Amino acid sequence: MFIWNDLNYKKLVTYLNNLSDNNYKKFNKKLITTKYKMIGIRVPLIRNIAKKISKTDIISFLNIVKSNSYEEVLLEGIVISYIKDIDISIKYFNKFIKKIDNWALCDISISSMKIVNNYKDKYFIQIKKYLNSKDEFIVRVGIVLLLNYYIDSKYIDSIFILIDNINREEYYINMAIAWLVSICFIKYRKKTYNYLKRNKLNKFTYNKSIQKIIESYRVSNEDKIILKKMKRR
Repeated sequence: MFIWNDLNYKKLVTYLNNLSDNNYKKFNKKLITTKYKMIGIRVPLIRNIAKKISKTDIISFLNIVKSNSYEEVLLEGIVISYIKDIDISIKYFNKFIKKIDNWALCDISISSMKIVNNYKDKYFIQIKKYLNSKDEFIVRVGIVLLLNYYIDSKYIDSIFILIDNINREEYYINMAIAWLVSICFIKYRKKTYNYLKRNKLNKFTYNKSIQKIIESYRVSNEDKIILKKMKRR
């Protein structure tokens, strides 16, 4: 099996730089605020590269991967999703999330973490830890994991309890909560409607939740009329 070392990793970085799309880089910079240098590579290309890396020795790659660009960090996050062993997955995921400094690295990498579906109980323990983090984007990681993998009959009530206990002012935390609540409403209308009547969300997050629900084409006009009247003034 192909083992990663400094030499072939440098070749990978050269390959990534050759894929740079300047127009896409300019577009991405308008959407994403990050400390990392941007090369400008579209996400489908990054996913294809990650898939190829997954057929090599993943652990040797994750032990050598650098954080010199946004794309390298994103690549790391997606490669982690290919790990089959749950304990190794959690180990490398917990290391990776400390590098996240923007919504895109968070949301794109988590959308790939299908392993969570097979180990919900184990990852739920991790989520509770993420939600108590002082780091804005680690908290968002926990919320987006809930959004992607936990909106079901077993976890729906726990979701409401967890988000009621997040008392934060950071924009990317509260927008993620609003997004989560809106999908909960679509999938569990009655439970979410009852939650909205008795929640502990701050005014901004509550009203954003209402707004996102109203914007959905999967919500009836009747419900939208009711929800508009529920906004906090």
